[in-house]
Amino acid sequence: QEQLVQSGGGSVHPGGSMKLSCVVSGSMFSSYLMEWYRQSPGNEREFVASITPYEKIDYLGSVEGRFTISRDNARNTAYLQMDNLRPEDTAVYYCCAGRKWWGQGTQVTVSA
Repeated sequence: QEQLVQSGGGSVHPGGSMKLSCVVSGSMFSSYLMEWYRQSPGNEREFVASITPYEKIDYLGSVEGRFTISRDNARNTAYLQMDNLRPEDTAVYYCCAGRKWWGQGTQVTVSA
């Protein structure tokens, strides 16, 4: 049973930046696919970005070029750097390890 602890999030103006972190317990982090998802009110949870153990990266089309996913295996941590944020990026963001364990979620609000 892994535990994922997220940090970051909050409120930002359009065009601003924010960085989310996700720390994974245990010793298997380097072997996990790490993903970020988000869910806004009234919508289903949607995929945002992923990074494999070999650092193959994928993004949701609407965030590509603005968001950057990364991982630090020495710190058991995955990151999501979000730049040029838009109001439509407002959601609760979740990290996921190994397509099995989820973080607690963190609110990101983009508004003027």
